Amino acid sequence: MRSARSLPALVSLRAFEAAARRLSFSQAAQELFVTQSAISHHIQRLEAELGVALFERRTRAVALTAAGQAYYDRVHAAFELLRLGTDEIRAPAAARSKLRVGLLASFATRWLAPRLAGFAAAHPDIDLQLLPDIALADVAGGEVDVAIRYGRGAWPGVRARLLMAERLSIVCAPGLIAGKKRPRAPEDLLRYPLLASHAKHPFEWDAWAQRYGLDLSRVRPVRLHDYNIVVEAALAGQGLAMGRHRLIGAQLASGALVEALPGATLEAPRIGWWFVTPRGALGDAARRFHSWLEQAAAAPGDTH
Repeated sequence: MRSARSLPALVSLRAFEAAARRLSFSQAAQELFVTQSAISHHIQRLEAELGVALFERRTRAVALTAAGQAYYDRVHAAFELLRLGTDEIRAPAAARSKLRVGLLASFATRWLAPRLAGFAAAHPDIDLQLLPDIALADVAGGEVDVAIRYGRGAWPGVRARLLMAERLSIVCAPGLIAGKKRPRAPEDLLRYPLLASHAKHPFEWDAWAQRYGLDLSRVRPVRLHDYNIVVEAALAGQGLAMGRHRLIGAQLASGALVEALPGATLEAPRIGWWFVTPRGALGDAARRFHSWLEQAAAAPGDTH
């Protein structure tokens, strides 16, 4: 039997797991409250001990090697088991149920956060832990218990229940299209920068363009990485954004954002926000959270 001494140092494994999960030494450093150089040192030490390169170092990014990916899968799973075991030991019998929720930061800040007090009041025994990220949280692998995702619901290995469909239209600050500059037809929109949260046209842009006969094949949108940034850029008059009415209802109501082509909306019943869970029966906390989300989405005054 191998002794514990044959294992790498736990601090090095923690540094590797965080850096591999985030594909960023700087973000791993922030998560673990250490310096970036400390993360780099621990990973170099681990690579030397294992005798293999775990990362490919690039100018502004890192990527896992094949060996690094294989090792990460094992190390990440081991840390998840440690976390679960630790939580079980720490929690008293009557402890609150913990529910880890993966979701986009834009949904967390613009839709969920203003309603959270209602959930806490209705379910004080559930400890809701929001884990916002740009990347999709791994529901099937146990990274989170449930997730709220935006899209068409076609994700492999999980079960997706539609919470609410989106209403989509092109929006901007009113000053951007004031006077003679106001677009009259879909092709007029191409005079303005298109703000998007991905490198390529998100499917919602393509769906809207197809509905209104607009060719986006040669258009390069301004990529802003996160929908929160897209909205802020639109508010600042930097271009046109795809308005997800569930998230920007307040800005539309106040006039801070307006539809560039009034009435040119897309209401696709399969594009929207989905409650995503592992396959199988829901646990009690997940079931109650899902029920509350459905009620909140259907409440009078919510943007449709």
